[in-house]
Amino acid sequence: MTVELTVNGALVTISGDHPHLLSALRDELDLTAAKDGCSPSGQCGCCTVIVDGKAIVSCQLPVEKFAGKSITTLEGVADEERARFADAFAACGGLQCGFCIPGIVMRAKAQIDKKGAGLARADMARHLGAHLCRCTGYVKVLDAIETVAAGTAVQVTRSAGVGLPGAKYEASELCLGDRGYVSDMRLPAMLHAALRLTSHARADVTAINTAPAAKAPGVVGVFTAADIPGDLRVGIIHKDWPVMIPVGGRTSYAGDVLAIVVANTREQARAAAQLVAVEYAVLAPLTDPVAALASDEIAVWGTDSNVLSVSQYQRGDFDAALVASAHVVTEQFLTQRVEHAFLEPESTCAVPGTADDGRRHLRVYSGGQGVWDDRDQIAAVLAVGQDEITVELVSNGGGFGGKEDMSNQAHAALAAWLLDRPVMCTLSREESLTMHPKRHPLQMEMTAGCTADGMLTAMKFVAIGDSGAYASVGMKVLERAAGHSAGPYRWQAIDVHATAVRTNNPVCGAFRGFGANQAQFATEGCLDRLAERVGISGWELRKRNVIRPGEEWGPGQIMDGGAGGAEACLDAIKDRYDSERAAGRAVGLGLGMKNSGLGNGFKEITRACVRFEADGTVNVWHGWTEMGQGIHTVAAQVVAGELGVDPDRIRVMVDTARELGLGQTTGSRGTLMGAGAVKAACDAARAADCAIGVDHMGEYRVDWTHKLGTPGVTNPVIHSAFSYAAQLVVIDRATGGIERVVAVHDVGKVVNPVLCEGQIEGSVHMGLGYALSEQFPHDPATGFPTNMTLRSLGILRAKDVPPIEVQIIEVPQPNAPYGIKGVGEIGLVPTAPAVASALHEHDGVWRNVLPMARTNDSDDDG
Repeated sequence: MTVELTVNGALVTISGDHPHLLSALRDELDLTAAKDGCSPSGQCGCCTVIVDGKAIVSCQLPVEKFAGKSITTLEGVADEERARFADAFAACGGLQCGFCIPGIVMRAKAQIDKKGAGLARADMARHLGAHLCRCTGYVKVLDAIETVAAGTAVQVTRSAGVGLPGAKYEASELCLGDRGYVSDMRLPAMLHAALRLTSHARADVTAINTAPAAKAPGVVGVFTAADIPGDLRVGIIHKDWPVMIPVGGRTSYAGDVLAIVVANTREQARAAAQLVAVEYAVLAPLTDPVAALASDEIAVWGTDSNVLSVSQYQRGDFDAALVASAHVVTEQFLTQRVEHAFLEPESTCAVPGTADDGRRHLRVYSGGQGVWDDRDQIAAVLAVGQDEITVELVSNGGGFGGKEDMSNQAHAALAAWLLDRPVMCTLSREESLTMHPKRHPLQMEMTAGCTADGMLTAMKFVAIGDSGAYASVGMKVLERAAGHSAGPYRWQAIDVHATAVRTNNPVCGAFRGFGANQAQFATEGCLDRLAERVGISGWELRKRNVIRPGEEWGPGQIMDGGAGGAEACLDAIKDRYDSERAAGRAVGLGLGMKNSGLGNGFKEITRACVRFEADGTVNVWHGWTEMGQGIHTVAAQVVAGELGVDPDRIRVMVDTARELGLGQTTGSRGTLMGAGAVKAACDAARAADCAIGVDHMGEYRVDWTHKLGTPGVTNPVIHSAFSYAAQLVVIDRATGGIERVVAVHDVGKVVNPVLCEGQIEGSVHMGLGYALSEQFPHDPATGFPTNMTLRSLGILRAKDVPPIEVQIIEVPQPNAPYGIKGVGEIGLVPTAPAVASALHEHDGVWRNVLPMARTNDSDDDG
């Protein structure tokens, strides 16, 4: 069957075999501006096109429904109109990772075509109900759309140095869908891989029959763990995560892979993957972390304990300090598991070839957050040298920590290596939800005391974190929760104990905030209760106890000059706090801190390379993943400012051909360490008179921190830098709705004002969802997740986001390049506590459990 329709003004005939219009546009017509974020559910909006003048999502209806219709994709919009949108989104900072933006542009075009300059912001926000953006918080997206609707002229320039304004690197290309992601790649003879996942979270695999899948149409190969030539297990820290579960092995969570099916098309591979027949001896999963701690049964195959890690430390005499306290509170807090919901599902393309020396070589295109880790693990799985693998970063469509662990990189690489043909493996949204690590749910108990005049005395914190099956970075998340449980405050005595537990639930790992937000939800909640008992405001209690330079914090670290940012944020928000209270509104205040970098004794090293080419191009390589946060922009700004180079001549890349990276793009360290390494490379280039054709190398390292609880170290330097933020949530007493959020953030040094502000707005949006509505629960009987669509996750849509007012503070970080601290992780740490405090001010109810409410997650597209 074929279908005839008009696409971008041309009459075309397409195959009727496609599952939906989006597949036909992308896979047959190679029109890739419309992105696939969730097909066929139609819940993200990334695939929006215009059909006969109406904006629709293109992944839900079969192609025959469009026979005779006129379809316009972003590629078919007039050049002048495309330029207006691209310029507006670039100038306003209306995009970060960019994956959702082409679909939003098409929705905006349809509305502007109808209403022109009369398009109201609130009306456009309602029409964006069909769209998700996980990066921006929608503020600058709506700014850009208003700019286009009003016909306002803007000037787009690239930043000429650190601290100077300028558009995001590749902003125009991202806006228009012209800068491709991994799944947009098209290669000759490319095959497609699909994964067969387990049907049981905990079961012995007794047999795998691949014959039915191998006989299916279009199938080229089917592989199991028996086909892995090297290491079976991978992992960032512990090598405990099987690439596939073999016969005789045991599954440990719902995302375990049993087989890879490779076929000529993605649809053929996915259909055949379901034909892989598996026999199991099913076991009861361990899904309660407290019960798992007490159980003699081992939850995870290949491990010998259900305790992944214990992080603990004591400082001072807690019991004595508590007895001497005038006021004491003890509270239990519970935070939920949360899905990252980056808009781009994980995708990897592996391309075999021949190196210059004649040996086989594999080039892997990855959107992971640590491509050197990807390279090392792929080489181990294939049992080849690391020099036989090159991993090239393709800037991804959002990460937030969820793309640190490998997802399908090893599977695509294995298939390509064994078949000697390019292989693309792209997860469906459901597979993505099932496989990658989530935010840790924590059960916490905190006891806190203070004197009669509100000076903090003693704090005890006990936490149990459900880390799911495999280690990922779960031990580090609980370590970070333990270290940050003190909040940005002085305590006389502290007793902290945090345990990460293995279960058969979804794996948990890195997610923006990384344990600090869970712990400080408890800390801030206890401070609000103490303030009430003392009879002073929450602001006043925080002011009396805020950590200052030279004082002893948490595990015993003596804080440097950068710690002045905590009090600076408090002081900056004071007038607004007072005025909103005076106006009779219910307000809540949260003050948070978050480290930048790994710290805890880890030796952090990163390098960069600046190379001048004969054609005038300046190539820059660094060691960090661009995932919307703007590290490519930062690198370009450093080179432009340090060397006086025209920003338009600068090209930024990341691949493993040079040894530049060490570890993951995580912990808000990309900007800090990346800027340091690129600056050092610029210094080397300057010393060599910017010689052409030479790799000018630079290095930045942080190697002076101590591990939490290191014996014999009284005042350990746990982290090299911290960011601070105060947020004010204002609630309308009549409706109980959030009127606005005021976010005051100390970032040390603003590298790019628009991008920095956008990072804060996006993290506040994520923090509001974390506080109010988002969760990713599991079925306790099976260990399988139950919220398996984007709509079910409770993410706030554009119309649900209150106004966000941002104020940026700059208290420079000593010994950091340009005084940078970081901004990405701190952004949501104070949000949930501020919401809880404001709700208590509104109705008198203390809230200890997240999420605090569920909002109507409308998919209204107008």
